[in-house]
Amino acid sequence: KFVDQATDLMMQKASALMGIGDYYGVISDAGKILKQHPQNLEAFRLRGMAYFWLNEHELAIKHFREGLKLDPEHKGCKEGHKRVKKLEKKKAKGDQAFDEQKYEDAVKYYQEAIELEPDHYNFALPTKKLIVQAYSKDGKHDKAIELAEEIVEENEKDFEALWTLGDAYTAAEKYEDAVRVFRQAAEAVPDSDGDQSKRAKERVKEAEVALKQSKEKNYYKILDLPRTASSKEIKKAYRELAMKWHPDKNPDNKEEAEKKFQDIGEAYEVLSDPELKAKYDRGEPVFENQGGGGQPHHFNANQFFYQNFGGGGGQHFHFKMG
Repeated sequence: KFVDQATDLMMQKASALMGIGDYYGVISDAGKILKQHPQNLEAFRLRGMAYFWLNEHELAIKHFREGLKLDPEHKGCKEGHKRVKKLEKKKAKGDQAFDEQKYEDAVKYYQEAIELEPDHYNFALPTKKLIVQAYSKDGKHDKAIELAEEIVEENEKDFEALWTLGDAYTAAEKYEDAVRVFRQAAEAVPDSDGDQSKRAKERVKEAEVALKQSKEKNYYKILDLPRTASSKEIKKAYRELAMKWHPDKNPDNKEEAEKKFQDIGEAYEVLSDPELKAKYDRGEPVFENQGGGGQPHHFNANQFFYQNFGGGGGQHFHFKMG
């Protein structure tokens, strides 16, 4: 009887903690109940909902399913399971659209997911950050910056929110703003958090490098790519631009085409090589003669083009004009 009373009190306490949003407290107390009463359905439900509100959705599903194994018709576990699965299904559609570079669709699905659970702060925050990324990838930089600024306003002490804004500025090529924001984020990281403090300093350095390179030959800009571009996106951009600006295809403006073709090839030479790309991203000279002397890098764009398109050194491509 004493044990049952203690369990009832613990359950009341866990319910009260849920009401004030102390989800870790709920997990702890419900866990203690389940150790003594492994078939307590309400403890499974409470623990599942606590994990749900913490955005630990896999753990939430696990607890609801454990409860439903004991009673397939338990209302609380059934509703909780349905709720989290519906939310995850909608977000998964957004993730898929994002991966397929259908950024407008991704934004739509992410927004619909947030609307399903408007009070789910721990889900909404990272999902809004994904929307910022989708806007940036889609070239809608004003929308990306506007939403990122809202995130910062709502989460003043979250330095990662500042990183989201800094990334949006970088994607929009507003490098001075990006440097300012990343420096602000570095100041917001607690001194006790060594790993994050180190990463914050790295992010400042990356922003400073991007600002410096924006005033020089910018390989990302030459290929019309964001600094976050994947190797697949880099290769695709090179092939399209190299075909577009090949001198043989531009007889009426051959001089401009040769210059662009040379720059496009040089940009791809650097960004397609992991070692050279890492040096470039750190702001280091990528070629030996690039240091203090300022001598140009000797690069045969034609030979590089034929090598990458699978042709021999003396091979010529025939382009359809007009």
